[in-house]
Amino acid sequence: MSTSRPPSQSQAPESVGVVTPQLVELFSAEHPLKLEGGETLGPITVQYETYGRLNAQRDNAILACHALSGDAHAAGVHHAGDPAPGWWETMIGPGKAFDTNRYFVICSNILGGCKGTTGSLSTNPRTGKPYGTTFPLVTIHDMVEVQKALIDHLGIPKLLTVTGGSMGGMQALEWAVSFPDRVASVIPIATTHRLSAQSIAFNEVGRQAIFADPHWNCGNYYDGPGPDSGLALARMIGHITYLSEKSMHLKFGRNLRNRDHYAFNFETEFQVESYLHHQGKKFIQRFDANTYLYITKAMDYYDLAGAFPSLRASLKRATAKFMLIAFSSDWLFPPHDLKEIANALRTNGSDVTYMVMQSDYGHDAFLLETEGLTKAIAAFLRCQRPGVRGKEGHPHESR
Repeated sequence: MSTSRPPSQSQAPESVGVVTPQLVELFSAEHPLKLEGGETLGPITVQYETYGRLNAQRDNAILACHALSGDAHAAGVHHAGDPAPGWWETMIGPGKAFDTNRYFVICSNILGGCKGTTGSLSTNPRTGKPYGTTFPLVTIHDMVEVQKALIDHLGIPKLLTVTGGSMGGMQALEWAVSFPDRVASVIPIATTHRLSAQSIAFNEVGRQAIFADPHWNCGNYYDGPGPDSGLALARMIGHITYLSEKSMHLKFGRNLRNRDHYAFNFETEFQVESYLHHQGKKFIQRFDANTYLYITKAMDYYDLAGAFPSLRASLKRATAKFMLIAFSSDWLFPPHDLKEIANALRTNGSDVTYMVMQSDYGHDAFLLETEGLTKAIAAFLRCQRPGVRGKEGHPHESR
């Protein structure tokens, strides 16, 4: 279990403070997880963090699910002076949307990830070497199965809410359908119940960029240089889809970098070019190329209605209350994707709130539109009447 200490004077008072990631081993060789693809996997190590305190009734727990490039570090810092707070630092903490004075927030690195949870970067116990591309393909459902095992381990009978943006929203939807008795509400943000052909196409181009890198070596690159150029290019391609045309125009336009006139060569001249190169270079310092392949493939496979006659039929299993949040300028997962889910839920008689937030940020709005998201989510959660943190503590709490 992660532990957090009160913020120091150098940290914002609304931060959860210094947080220590924790590891747990789930499943085993004797009792492995059966994956959707037919293979089995066990044991599985999961890295996770928690923020706030689990109340006496154990009914104030929220699971925050991360997107493609995220990890378990959703809030706080790992040491004093850490320049890299969690990916949802603006949303998780005292007085924030996911108020840690009221809620016990959990975030775990997904199955197949590269930040502490078993994935292609992990050591294969049979060979003593990294799995690489011998790691079995995993799906969103497999990821949620592991999350459910973690929630069981923490002794939480039912989650108050499961939430997340982008791929995190897919996990929230999957929770509602696969484990309807274990979640009271879900807040999927900027997401979809299945990728469009266009989104699958962007993912494939990113994977091909990695395959084309001479250092990829069929995924067996851990003893030498990795496919950094391919991974950086994949990130550059993906990052374009996270922004809107308007946001790119307002931020960069056709502005040149460090010059007033065209150089008439192939150097990086435009500011938008420099920005994309910067994003690619940052990404290779914290992510694994094989992991990128596996996660994008899991997103491609995801189809909430795939095993059912229709989307409406799949959502009939859900008993949770829904709050679906889309953004007006998100062209990767446009608002009509979540509206289709909302319409199916309403036809089923489910309790659903659907809203489209006006934003110029594109798909990245779920990380940037803090004020609007906070107002909407805080109001929704107050209606769930969760237990409030009490003085009594549990082993599964952060202090």
